[in-house]
Amino acid sequence: MGAYSGNLNIRPKYQREFVYQEKQRNAVIETISRGFPLNSIYWVRQTEDKDSPEFEVLDGQQRTISICEYYEGNFSVNERYFHNLENNEKENFLDYELMIYVCEGSDSEKLEWFRVINIAGVKLAEQELRNAIYTSAWLSDAKRRFSKRSCLAEQKGNKYISAMAIRQEILELALSWITGISYEKKGDDKAICEYMAKVAKDEKNSDKLWGYFCNVIDWVEMKFPKYRKEMKGLEWGLFYNEFKDKSLDKDELEEKISALMQDDEIQSKKGIYAYALSGNEKHLNLRTFSENIKREVFEAQNGICKKCNKKCDIEQMEADHIKPWSEGGKTEKQNCQMLCKTCNRTKSNK
Repeated sequence: MGAYSGNLNIRPKYQREFVYQEKQRNAVIETISRGFPLNSIYWVRQTEDKDSPEFEVLDGQQRTISICEYYEGNFSVNERYFHNLENNEKENFLDYELMIYVCEGSDSEKLEWFRVINIAGVKLAEQELRNAIYTSAWLSDAKRRFSKRSCLAEQKGNKYISAMAIRQEILELALSWITGISYEKKGDDKAICEYMAKVAKDEKNSDKLWGYFCNVIDWVEMKFPKYRKEMKGLEWGLFYNEFKDKSLDKDELEEKISALMQDDEIQSKKGIYAYALSGNEKHLNLRTFSENIKREVFEAQNGICKKCNKKCDIEQMEADHIKPWSEGGKTEKQNCQMLCKTCNRTKSNK
C-alpha cells in the first residue's frame, strides 16, 4: 500500500496487522475534520538518495490507513462518506497538514528512537519495534508463519501458548525461546536483536525458527500427552532447551503430575510441570504457616530456637516444617517448629 507519489510504503512487511477498532478509526477522521491536531507521524528513510527519497511508515500506520480508507470511501463517519461531503469540507480534509518526522541512522539508533517516540495511540510491542528495524526476506517469511491471524504457529501451539499473533507476540515468544530468554520476564532483548540482525543478513527464510518451534510443541505433546489447562502459557521452549536430551518417561511424568495436582499443599498448579522436570520446589509455591500458627508455636517454645536453643524475638525467627513436604509433611501446627533465621536458612541450603 503506497502513497506520497509512490515514495511512501504505508504497510511495510514488518508492520502489524490493522488493529484499530471503529471508534479509534472514526476518531482520526473527526480530528482532521475539526482541524484539531493529530499525533505526530514518523517515517524512516530507506535510501541515501536525497533527490529521490523512499520512505516507510515507522509510527502512525494505523492513522495513515484510516485516512486513506476514508478517502477511498471504504467507511463512513456519522453516516457520511468522503464523497458525500460538501466541497469545502473535502478541501479542508485534503488540505489538513500532518506533522511528519523522518528517522535516519543506524539500526540501533533507529530502534532507540522508535522506543522513545512510541508513547501515543495503540503502543507498539517490543517485537513490533524490532520488526521496524530488521526488515528482510527472513522477517517476511517469519511473519507469514508467526504473525497472521490463524497463522501456522497459532494452529500448531495454541493450546500451549498465551500470545497474540497479530501483535507479534508469538514471533517474540519463539525468538525468546530459541535465544534462551524467558518470555515472561521480558529481560534484556540484546540476544533477540543480535539473532534478528544475523538471520536478516544470512537467511532467506525462517525455516530454522519454524523447525525449532515445531520441535518444542512436538516434544511437549510427546512427554505430556494428557492436556491440562495449567499447561497453557508455560515456558515450554526453555524446558525443551534444558531437558530435551534427558531420558524422560511420559508415563512416569504423568503419574507424578497427577499426584501433585491432588496435593493441596501446592498453591501453584502451573508450577507442577517445571517441578516435575527440575525437582526444584520453588516452582510450587508451597503453603506456608499462618501467622497464628507461628505465634502459637513460638509461645509454646518460649521463643527458643529448636535447633541452637538460642532465645529470640519472634521477628528473628521463621517457621519450619518438622517433616519436609517432600517426605509427606503437612503445613499444620503439629508439624511446625520455630527456628532462628540463621538455623532455618542454613538448614534450607543443605
